[in-house]
Amino acid sequence: MADITVLGAGGFGVALSVMLERFAHRVTLWSAFSEEIEAIKRDGEHKKLLPGVPVPDSIQLTDDISCVAGKELVIFAVPSFAVRQVAQKAVSYLDENTIAANVAKGLERGTLKRLSQVLAEELPRNKVVVLSGPSHAEEVARGIPTTIVCASDDRESAQKVQDIIMNKTLRIYVNDDLIGVELGAALKNVIALAAGINDGLGLGDNSKAALMTRGITEIARLGCALGSQRETFAGLSGIGDLIVTCTSMHSRNRRAGILIGEGNTAAQAIEKVGMTVEGYISCKCAYDLSHKAGIEMPIIDQMYEVLYNDKKARDAIRDLMERPKRHESEMVWLLSR
Repeated sequence: MADITVLGAGGFGVALSVMLERFAHRVTLWSAFSEEIEAIKRDGEHKKLLPGVPVPDSIQLTDDISCVAGKELVIFAVPSFAVRQVAQKAVSYLDENTIAANVAKGLERGTLKRLSQVLAEELPRNKVVVLSGPSHAEEVARGIPTTIVCASDDRESAQKVQDIIMNKTLRIYVNDDLIGVELGAALKNVIALAAGINDGLGLGDNSKAALMTRGITEIARLGCALGSQRETFAGLSGIGDLIVTCTSMHSRNRRAGILIGEGNTAAQAIEKVGMTVEGYISCKCAYDLSHKAGIEMPIIDQMYEVLYNDKKARDAIRDLMERPKRHESEMVWLLSR
């Protein structure tokens, strides 16, 4: 049994808290918004983001960031854009032996940094790990069998987190490829937006399968150029997370994509989803990273045009289909350029 604080009372933060409490951990759930905490206390659940999932009274609810003090593990479950700000609030209260774990899936806008890099900058005394994989909050909270990875530059810390939170419904594998795990987690959201657009346009399984397979190829191409291992993208944080995010209606990215395919602008779709759509931010980051590194990512390029320049989705599909001929093997294509 461990003493754990979860920072962020969104759907996944609540789901993690409920799951951890179920397996006898002492859990504190923090939100920056006092009204969110009061609503959960009043309703006994998060009615907007995780309706029907009771939040036990044994979970301490607070808007006081000092709740991170003296904890064995602090889990950052806030949106990617808030990770740095929340870390800055927490740093003066954190013990140096506390492990900081991040579950947000994205990149920092502007700096293009991975979120583990952001946490390492703001929490220089603490070990940082990342939890990632196919793990919708709605299913984690219900105890549906789920399998993810725990990645870190410090294997001992990753193994410690594995020991603390792995249980009968959550299986965790340790992964040493922090770069690959984080890039797979962030960029699959862009492909999920594309898969949603495919569905919103009324296209078929063939085109969605093409988007998913060529999408993971693009992600792996960029990841390898930035120092990750190709096999990571065949794992839980790569193709595993991509599959669940592209096919499930639990996915906010897919739902936003469907709305875009039906004729809404990106801004309208995000407003209608009513929650953070990480793929929108990640698309701009991926576009900038790929052009900076000189890596070809045609799906990302077209998604950038659709999301940020109001290009028609059907025009983007046409341009993808009419690209010059290629060999499917990356090595053959590279050697024949």
